Amino acid sequence: MLHARSRQVPTSAAVAVVGVALLGWLAQPGGSPRLAAFAVAVAVAAVSVGLGGHDLQLDRTAAFGWPPRRAGHLLVAGAVLTGLLLAVGLVADPLADRDLVLRDLAGLGGTAALGAVVFGARAAWALPVAWTGVTMVVPTGQQWYEQLLTWPVQPPGTTVATVAALTAAGLGLLAYTALGCRH
Repeated sequence: MLHARSRQVPTSAAVAVVGVALLGWLAQPGGSPRLAAFAVAVAVAAVSVGLGGHDLQLDRTAAFGWPPRRAGHLLVAGAVLTGLLLAVGLVADPLADRDLVLRDLAGLGGTAALGAVVFGARAAWALPVAWTGVTMVVPTGQQWYEQLLTWPVQPPGTTVATVAALTAAGLGLLAYTALGCRH
């Protein structure tokens, strides 16, 4: 329990639930890729502040290495957010197609992990929120570079979007697991 509090889990969970619930209330029949991407970014941003501890020296005194814990943090957070984001479809209209939500969660979660490595936990939210913000104003296109730039709002099954999301997820997981959060 103390570890969860030190990682701001109660506050992060509350912010994620309230943010996703409010955005779920806006969901329309058939869903919206932009609304889904925004909801995923809000949930990931809420959780990302807990990717770093308050005291690096205290973290280094752990009885066993941090890499398994870091990987566990990301995987548990991803599982919880998956349940939260997909649960919207049980009580209201779904945010978007399930595959799109899962792809966006993996990719934006990876960008948050990369943000924690590069910027630290306090600013880890900036990378997924900024990328999602770009997709809100840049029109989607058919060229590969347009699909790459706007991968969070591309239709499910778009190869470039899926590869971009899985690459971000893999790089984020590996970098955060190996290097941890910047202090």
